[in-house]
Parts: sequence; C-alpha cells; structure tokens
Amino acid sequence: MDVRTERYVGSALREVQDELARLRVTVFREFPYLYDGTPEYEAEYLHTYLSTPDSLAVIVRDGERVVGASTALPLSAETPELREPFERGGHDVSRVFYLAESVLLPEYRGRGLGVTFFEEREAHARRLGQYDVTAFCAVQRPDDHPRRPEGYVPLDAFWRKRGYERRPELTTTLSWPDLDEAEASPKPMMFWLRTLG
Repeated sequence: MDVRTERYVGSALREVQDELARLRVTVFREFPYLYDGTPEYEAEYLHTYLSTPDSLAVIVRDGERVVGASTALPLSAETPELREPFERGGHDVSRVFYLAESVLLPEYRGRGLGVTFFEEREAHARRLGQYDVTAFCAVQRPDDHPRRPEGYVPLDAFWRKRGYERRPELTTTLSWPDLDEAEASPKPMMFWLRTLG
C-alpha cells in the first residue's frame, strides 16, 4: 500500500470535494451514525469548508484513491446548532476550533491514522494562534440500539487518551435520516473538549 497524508486548507478542498463527499456517505452508513446520505448533499455540506479560509481537511490516500479524511474549522463558522451550547455555557466561540468529522475505510483502521487526524487538526489550530480549545461532538446511541454491532467498542477511551474530556453540559441535536428512516430525525449529540497546550 502507498498510503500518504495530505492537507488542504480553505478553498483548496475543492480538489477533493467529490471524493470526500463519496467517502463520507460510505463511512457514515456504519453504526453509530447510520446516516443515509447522498453525495449531492455532502458536496453541498462541504461548501462551508470551501468558504472558510482557516478550514482544514486532512486526506489519506492509498495511491490516488481517497480512503480517509478528517475535517476541522473555526466553531464560529459552524451552524447555530453547534455554536449555541457554547454560547449558552459562556464560552467564547471565537476561541474554539471545531474538529468536525473523521472518516476512514475499515481496512485502514488500527494503523495510527486516527491519531494523525487529531495531531494534524490540533497543530493547525495552534498555527492559527487564536484558539484555546479544540472540540468535537459525538452522537449518543443507546446501548441496546437494534443496529449496534456485536462487540462494538465506542471511541471514548481513544478520545480520552488524546486528552479530550466528555462534557455532558454541552449537548445539541443534529438531524439526519437513519438507514431505516424516510425523513431526517433529531439525534442527541454530546461535546468533548481539550484545552490546547
């Protein structure tokens, strides 16, 4: 395998927009997201990154094929649903860098690329020089969810090892259609935070 990592900042993401949209649709079908998305919607979603100069996409290629990606941008550029919990809690949104999503095809997991995704995004936030905190949010699914795979292990331990703390007081809801839903429905999300050192 010829696996390498590339960084795209701001509008440069346009070079990989379509490949990233397809990858997101593929990976987010898995538990816990169970997202029934389309490349067209994902391409539209990624316009926020194209129009945000400080956004970042870390892309993993095997040869020329995009097999993984991780995105981030200033929280101030995100939707009201993501900003509101911080504003309500008295946080300065302009000091928070939001680690949006990471997607990686199953056969490339367990090789340290998840660590690389965090390191690259945190390093980018430090280079920008105006952020005190990095944050992300994760969907909350019940332990007895019917689509939960046997042996499924949440990423909580990995996130804690990266220095992130679960913050139950910072919650929101995001809506998307699950695989067995005809329309989008709200999903509970909880934030994890780390102080940038």
